[in-house]
Amino acid sequence: MDDEKRRAKETYNAAAEFFDEPALGFWDRFGRATVDRLELRPGAIVLDACAGSGASALAAAERVGPSGKVVAVDLADNLLALARAKAERLGVGNLETRHGDVETLDYAPASFDAVIIVFGVFFLPDMAAGTAALWRLVSPGGQLAVTTWGPRLWEPASSEFWDAVDQVRPDLTRAYHPWDSLIDPDAVGVLLAGAGAEDSRVEAVAGSHALRSPEDFWTIVQGSGYRATSDAMSDDERDAVRALCLAAIADREITEIETNVVYARATKSHAGT
Repeated sequence: MDDEKRRAKETYNAAAEFFDEPALGFWDRFGRATVDRLELRPGAIVLDACAGSGASALAAAERVGPSGKVVAVDLADNLLALARAKAERLGVGNLETRHGDVETLDYAPASFDAVIIVFGVFFLPDMAAGTAALWRLVSPGGQLAVTTWGPRLWEPASSEFWDAVDQVRPDLTRAYHPWDSLIDPDAVGVLLAGAGAEDSRVEAVAGSHALRSPEDFWTIVQGSGYRATSDAMSDDERDAVRALCLAAIADREITEIETNVVYARATKSHAGT
């Protein structure tokens, strides 16, 4: 496992303790919205790559029914444990979790009626090659769904977080995030085309997410990819960033953040390979 994947695994294993908090309800919302855009039929076999705690996998398992199956793959075993617990609680018996790297899956080509990757493709070191590999797993007539963040993720609160980080630990301030390269629908379309995906549809959807209090945003920091920055600080530094960030959110009376999303799906022709 390369360093980037190891860091992602550590970050999301740590973030799992907050992942299903109400403040992060957008995971479920966008996972289900991704599945709603697919033509899943009872009995279908689905792969959910970078499945997290099961937001899209559980929605897909519900859609394909007991005669179908969903395989949920993720590097973060703590997130998969959450997915299994939710499946058990909901009585979902057609979800299989697999702890592993989506780039080293050993499934044969055309193994799945649908392949889903929600907020995960931008973590692949080679997005083009990774997307092409996922496309090869789609059976003729099947679909690939890729969902990414749109522009201005979690603004205006996100800027307040990074301003606070810059004051306390400027060496941790990041001007670029992995999802930045795919915030434009055209970029997602190019990615799919480069992977060999045909008949693709890309849709940018503007959205927002309510904050019940400034503290909600700190929960989002702890339950998302921002956790890596938080965990790189000492306790005192983290407390200082939290105080600065939440004070700024309160002063500006920020009660909602942007959650713009790009949904893309491609359908493989019956003659496709």
